[in-house]
Amino acid sequence: MNEPVDVVIIGAGASGAAVAWSLAETKMRILCLEQGEWTNPADLPSTRRDWEARTLEDYAISPNRRRRPADYPVNDDSSPIKVANFNGVGGGTLFYAAHFPRFHPSDFRVRSLDGVADDWPIDYRTLEPFYAMNDRMTGVSSLAGDPAYPPKDAVMPPIPMGRTGKRLGAAMNRLGWHWWPSDAAIVTDEYEGRAPCINLGQCGSGCAQGAKGATDVTYWPEAIRSRVELRTQCRVSRIETNRAGMATGVLYFDTDGREVFQPCEIVIMACNGIGTPRILLNSVSGRFPSGVANSSGLVGKNLMLHPNAQIRGHFDEPLDGYRGPPICTWSMEFYETDRARDFIRGYCYQFSRGLGPVSTAINGMADGLIPWGEGHHAAFRRLFDHSAGMVSICEDLPEETNRVTLDPELRDSDGIPAPRITYRLSDNTRKMLDYSVARGVEILEAAGARDITTKVPLSYAGWHLMGTARMGTDPERSVVNEWGRSHDVRNLFIVDGSLFVTSGGVNPTSTIQALALYVADQIKSRIYELFD
Repeated sequence: MNEPVDVVIIGAGASGAAVAWSLAETKMRILCLEQGEWTNPADLPSTRRDWEARTLEDYAISPNRRRRPADYPVNDDSSPIKVANFNGVGGGTLFYAAHFPRFHPSDFRVRSLDGVADDWPIDYRTLEPFYAMNDRMTGVSSLAGDPAYPPKDAVMPPIPMGRTGKRLGAAMNRLGWHWWPSDAAIVTDEYEGRAPCINLGQCGSGCAQGAKGATDVTYWPEAIRSRVELRTQCRVSRIETNRAGMATGVLYFDTDGREVFQPCEIVIMACNGIGTPRILLNSVSGRFPSGVANSSGLVGKNLMLHPNAQIRGHFDEPLDGYRGPPICTWSMEFYETDRARDFIRGYCYQFSRGLGPVSTAINGMADGLIPWGEGHHAAFRRLFDHSAGMVSICEDLPEETNRVTLDPELRDSDGIPAPRITYRLSDNTRKMLDYSVARGVEILEAAGARDITTKVPLSYAGWHLMGTARMGTDPERSVVNEWGRSHDVRNLFIVDGSLFVTSGGVNPTSTIQALALYVADQIKSRIYELFD
């Protein structure tokens, strides 16, 4: 058994890093357990010419394909959208596109506004100071004044729109639809010792430059300087509790495969919307026969994944190719509910640049735009550096039938049950996806595109994992309370995307980190009555 600590944080990704940094000022002894390792920037795919091949192999977004030592298998056979994650210091922020929108105020009031799902127990105003704090810590580039949002400050100038952004922006102007330069977790100036983006355009294969706001270069260096301990290659299997229903610590497997007990006073889950319910459900005992913190029966339920549609076109003149951050502008034109449409809620568009040469070839052949044999190279040249498009991020309403359970047979290398995903697209989602494709084609046609292709939904796009341990004031309808503490276990907290009551229609990382900072602030402000 290890020496007791005050706080154990499970997971060193977006939320785990933020909560560790915030709590460090308390001078408590804080330990973060991460099943992966640090990634050497020199080893990132973006540092080599075969960067595209490696993103399909040892750095693939699917753990089932990647199969690195830190990975655990996921049974997602019963889902049209496959899970994407990364296990290591920084988690998915190492390989995300750094597209960094906030939730909208309406996202916290879906039941009140539209009569579906549930309202959050907090609102946009509650998180606003933590959004701003996270923007400063992460280094967010943006253009102030977006009419789709309440006023918010810009930390530094936005990433360049390039030819792609200008071309698609002009098309949106002709249609009279909202668009704006994206908020991006990418520094465009020298910032806190980080060099600015040099527009390599390989954000998804890791930023060796350090310009992208991955938590291994933002929160973790400061947290470690503040004496937070980060212990890697430690795979947590379960949370232990006593007869009083309090967490006493966690069990984890070390690098030698030994199961070790780590005692603590507080446990904080930061393992994403799949990893967190997996550990909670595996933590069964006489007091918690259905898993710890699961008296509501909602742990693992209400999984939300953000179904995506991709619409891409090709142009006669060259655009940016894959150079520059992949997502340059967004549109919130179809974000709010419009009763004239036949679905509730809405989506945003992420306008994106072109693809790398390998991706251009693979997609071009799959879409029937590049033939074998005669004309192959000429067709490739018509596509490479000549494409642009968008992805629609569709709000995914919570349904208890969409869930994470423990697979009865599949296990990881330490014998811990693997998560099993059961997920289907609702009729509302299908209508929203179809509508987003139709409007996307209109935009590309207005921009002068040819050879327009669509993919609905994107299958290997389950990187937004939300809702499986939702927050709320009613213990029968939620897993944690309005400040992230378990209703059942008073010294157990959750800070990752599992908390989400609804999914919104934008990428969740900014909101996940704002929530982690908010929960940390609640812990600090309630420290003398924390377990009451």
